[in-house]
Amino acid sequence: MGLMKVGPDGGEAQVLATEADGVPFHFLNGLDVDQATGDVYFTDSSANYPRRFNTEIIMNADATGRLLKYDARTKLVTVLKAELPYPNGVALSRDRTHVVVAHTVPCQAFRYWLKGPKAGRYELLADLPGYPDNVRRDGQGGFWVALNQEKARLNATAAAPAKHLVGVRLSADGVEVEELTAARGVTLSEVAENGNKLWLGSVELDYIGIFA
Repeated sequence: MGLMKVGPDGGEAQVLATEADGVPFHFLNGLDVDQATGDVYFTDSSANYPRRFNTEIIMNADATGRLLKYDARTKLVTVLKAELPYPNGVALSRDRTHVVVAHTVPCQAFRYWLKGPKAGRYELLADLPGYPDNVRRDGQGGFWVALNQEKARLNATAAAPAKHLVGVRLSADGVEVEELTAARGVTLSEVAENGNKLWLGSVELDYIGIFA
């Protein structure tokens, strides 16, 4: 259906874009909005597979994902970076100089520079201890990254721990500074910080959690 916009009071959604450079969107995933300009930074996780073929993206090492920008002034979509392996969540930095993109596979976060001497460069920000989903600013200059699942344990015969990682906080430089754990079986798609609370979302649960 494409990139869509809904007003603050709800109502019918407005379709903003359905393709970029002649290639239709197949699996739009994460996005963030520049509150100063209205520009939207978002990901198309694969040019070959829609959401329901999530497993095929991983098993076939699909690397046709894209990082995109919707310009609120011109109404045009620009491909910022192509041929990406499973780009997922995206978040604009506090100073608006770059966006952080989580790659579900290979469990990494990258940074795309929008401004400054590195503008246009795509560089590794952090290796992650699990398979990431969404990324959100933490209010301190860093980012929360939700983890759908931890990386496989090396010792498969060891008993699974009662708790497992579901999120990590990264500093602005990509250093892991905090971990969030939950009971085995709980998976998160979102960790959003507001004040002294964390709002938690999951594609597998029918409620929103609050961690205070």
